[in-house]
Amino acid sequence: MSTGEDKPDAQLFQLLTHLLHQVETLTNQEEVELRAKIEALGLEVTKVPSKPSQHLDELEIAKELDKLSARLDDVDEMISSAMAADPQVQSLLSSTAELWMPVITATSDERRSFTVAIDDINDKANGRNHSDS
Repeated sequence: MSTGEDKPDAQLFQLLTHLLHQVETLTNQEEVELRAKIEALGLEVTKVPSKPSQHLDELEIAKELDKLSARLDDVDEMISSAMAADPQVQSLLSSTAELWMPVITATSDERRSFTVAIDDINDKANGRNHSDS
């Protein structure tokens, strides 16, 4: 049985949780609201949609896309305000962008084909490198 840890979504949310923990450690301040939002977004992203009893028409699809867009705007606002409030957040996000940006900007097919191991993500987030150079 798969635990889901091999999926890009799980990797992204594990990285976000790890980064949040680092920010909390550095600032010595618990980010309850941000933690709750990351967990809620993680649950939303990993939900398996129920099969609709009928096909959605264009208007219903547009409404669903608007809802998704609003959620993404909320996440963008959260990240922007956290970066503005704390330069360490900006530094953490910038230094790990090569890990999380491809997941966010990828097409659904590209996201399915990601094969980055959890250990590699954890090593990069902790500053370790396995390269021979």
